[in-house]
Parts: sequence; C-alpha cells; structure tokens
Amino acid sequence: MDEPEFEWRTEITDPVTPYDLASMRQYRLGRVQAELVRSGYGAAVLLDPCNIRYATDSRNMSVWTLHNRVRCAFVPAEGAPILFEFGAGQWPVPAEQIETIGDVRPVSGWTHFYAGSDKSNRLERWCAEIAALVTEHCGNETRVAFDHLDPQSVPLINQAGLTVVDGEALMERARLIKSAEEVHCLRHSVAVAELALDRIRRFLRPGITENELWSILHQTNIAHDGEWVETRLLSSGPRTNPWMQESSSRAIEAGDLVALDTDMIGPHGYCADISRTFLCGPTAPSREQQRLYRLAREQLRHNVAQLGPGRSLRSVVESEWAFPDEFLPYRYGFAHGVGLKDEYPFLPNLADVEALGDPEMILQAGMVLSVESYIGAVDGPFGVKLEDQVLITDSGPEVLSTFPFEDALSSSTG
Repeated sequence: MDEPEFEWRTEITDPVTPYDLASMRQYRLGRVQAELVRSGYGAAVLLDPCNIRYATDSRNMSVWTLHNRVRCAFVPAEGAPILFEFGAGQWPVPAEQIETIGDVRPVSGWTHFYAGSDKSNRLERWCAEIAALVTEHCGNETRVAFDHLDPQSVPLINQAGLTVVDGEALMERARLIKSAEEVHCLRHSVAVAELALDRIRRFLRPGITENELWSILHQTNIAHDGEWVETRLLSSGPRTNPWMQESSSRAIEAGDLVALDTDMIGPHGYCADISRTFLCGPTAPSREQQRLYRLAREQLRHNVAQLGPGRSLRSVVESEWAFPDEFLPYRYGFAHGVGLKDEYPFLPNLADVEALGDPEMILQAGMVLSVESYIGAVDGPFGVKLEDQVLITDSGPEVLSTFPFEDALSSSTG
C-alpha cells in the first residue's frame, strides 16, 4: 500500500499577531499582582515554567527547566517582575525584549547537576538575593508566595527573615479568568491541534504504529511554534480499554478503534486538550463500537451544557449525565480548567463528588474548561475517549474545539 505524502509545511496563520500581546502581558501580570494584594503577600517567586510564562511571557527550555531549577521570576505586588534567567549575562536572551519585565539577571544554578556538593552554599546565596529583593520592593511585608521549593530552601528562606506561603494556589487563582487575547491564543492552539487531528485521521491505516501516528501531533505542533505535548495518550484496539495507556509500537489493525488525547502545549504556550476516537478502515464499525461511541457523545454533549456562569462546581457535578453502571468502574473525571496547561479547578465524576476540592466555587465567564468522556467496561474489548475544550461566556458554554466526530461510529446501524 502506497503511503500518503506528509505535508510538512505549516498551514495555519497565527491569528494572535494582529491583537495586542502587550495588553495580554499586562493583564496576566495584573492578575498575579491583584492576587498578591488580595492575599496580603509582598511578592511571588515562581519556578514553574508555566507560571513564569504567565507572569512574564518568557520561555526558555521549558521542559528541561521543569526538572532543573535554573530559572525563576520575582514578582512584587507592585512594580515590574525581575527574571533570573539561564544564560543571562553570557549571551542575549529573548526575555530582554519583553516590556513587562523590569530586569533580567543571571541565576546561579543550585541543582545538584550544576552545584554538586556546593548546593547548600548556592541555595544560601539565592535565598539572600530573594530576601534583598523583598527588602527593596515589598516594604515591611515579608510573606512571599513560592510555587515550588527545594526542601533545603525553606529553612534558609526563614533564616533570611521571610515567611514562605503557598504560591501554587495563588497562581491557579490568578489564571482562572482569561482575557480576550488569551482566548485568541487558545483558539489558535486548538486550531493547530485540530490540524494535527486531521492529519492523524488521514494517515490512519492498517499497519501504521501508534507511535508513528502520535508523532504527527508533535511535528504539527512544533512546526507552528508550539511547545510540547504533556502525555503519550494514543492507543488502539484492545489497548483502548482501560484508558491511560501510552502510545506504543503496536501496529494498528483494520477495524480497530484509535483513541487519543492531545494534551498539547501549543503556540504562545496555551494548551489544546481535545480527545477523539477514530475507526481504522476499511472495516465497518461493529454495533458495540457504535453503541459506546454514541454514549460517549451523549455524555459529552450533556455535560458541556451544564457549564453555565453562576453555577457552583457541586451543582454542575450533581447534574452530570447518568452514568451506566457497567462503565462506572472505569469512569473518568467530568472536567478541568485549561489555560497554559491543565489548570484548576478539577471536577470529578459524580461518584467521586467527595473529592471535589471547592464545591461552592462559582463558574464565571472567561473560564475555560476541558470536558471529558470515557466509555469502557471492565474486561470490554475497547473503549471510547472524547473531550472538548469549552469557553464559559455570559450566555453559556461555547465549544472551542470543532473537530468533527466520526459519522460511521455515530450511526445507529453497523
């Protein structure tokens, strides 16, 4: 069988460029500083690359710096952030061109990779630098929000006269409500993910491996200046049940269902979190494949409709689609926030409502959530995964993901 020629060119023009990215940066910084003021904290020190991106719009080796602490941002409650950037002072860094950043300074790496047995000394110097910035920018307020900390840092920060408070919760709250420019960025990322889904759908054929198919998402994302893919959630045939099995070298067969979840950090650092399940032809779907697919679509459609502004998380979960008992053991979460990554809040399945973290939290216009469905029975031959990304507006939910569903699987005959 002749293989189709892959289209390596990019096909989507960035719709964000005509909009005001400087305004988006100011908005996001303003959200962080408003949370600092509301909480009574003097500053935030951010080490998570997604939080650094949100507050400063700077990126630098984001995946590597997820596990190597060589970047951080100091964000005072008033004034411009100071970025401690890997490579600053040694060569030009892109962050120096971002208007919301007050200063870019070199950082002394304190991970064991760089510091070895000198780690304690380097951490002590870094903590002293942060304490000096607090004295300079925060007046008498010594409470500082850290999103992540090396365990050795906490006593050193306390010795420097600072009080460590939770920065993870603060940043999740700041990121809840998206500006118009952020929504444009999310639409752009979704468009890139859907281009990848179209390519995957067209390349799906008997004999292609799961990994070969999955690589198309990565290529399309990077070609459009995207960032990375968070997971490897593509599976086929019997590997679609249970869910959460990572892509493998398995060769896909005719008649297989192929389920995937994009989990893609795309252009401008925004997440496209969409799931679809395809049928590998030319074999027609079975009645059972159609049944599961129709149920997953029904669940997704019903649950999306519950996301209205002014509703509490508890009331949304309690209005969930009635889950058939045969699929309950492999139930999936209802929905979760999405922005620069999967974000707060997380809404569990109704059967797990006691795990709902903030049941009285109210949904607001400007929130974006991904709504999930997985239908698969214990010991079943396959499962179906679907997911849509949804913007909450004043008039109700708007589905941002528009990739079509499978007509053959949605049909009532097989």
